[in-house]
Amino acid sequence: MNATEFKQQLLPLNASLYRMAFKLMGNEDDAKDVVQDAYLKLWKTRDKIANVDNPQAYCLTVVKHMCLDRHRAASLKFIDKPPEEMPIAGSDSASQHIERQQTHQLLNQCIARLPAQQQQVVRMRDLAGCSMQEIESAMGITSTNARALLSRARKSLRNQFQSVLKS
Repeated sequence: MNATEFKQQLLPLNASLYRMAFKLMGNEDDAKDVVQDAYLKLWKTRDKIANVDNPQAYCLTVVKHMCLDRHRAASLKFIDKPPEEMPIAGSDSASQHIERQQTHQLLNQCIARLPAQQQQVVRMRDLAGCSMQEIESAMGITSTNARALLSRARKSLRNQFQSVLKS
């Protein structure tokens, strides 16, 4: 695919790509960044796009995955912080501060033991604050499936916490 074909076929999709990115990212600046990055990625892989049956669906999928990657990266930035750098509200005593740090570490370990989709749903919903609609769109699953994954993940986390507290 040459530059002219790229412009003719993919640039008219800008509005629909932006709408999807805005819906998933929740703000204008992030949506614009995602679309720009998506076009860069599409340009780099333009030879593959020539063989795609539905370029619009392909481009929308690229944007969806890039949004999901950004949500995942944002939640991992929070999760991967050392406990001493995690924000703690209020003025707790030293023992409460240490207890909260240990709880964060335990939670991260428990989440890491979950199946991949459950990890993704928990991180997006509970850590990144995404709505169920955003999760459904980003992951390409139904609302029933998203809610079931979240429910199973939370149940598993509760069970893991209870077993740790008993020991």
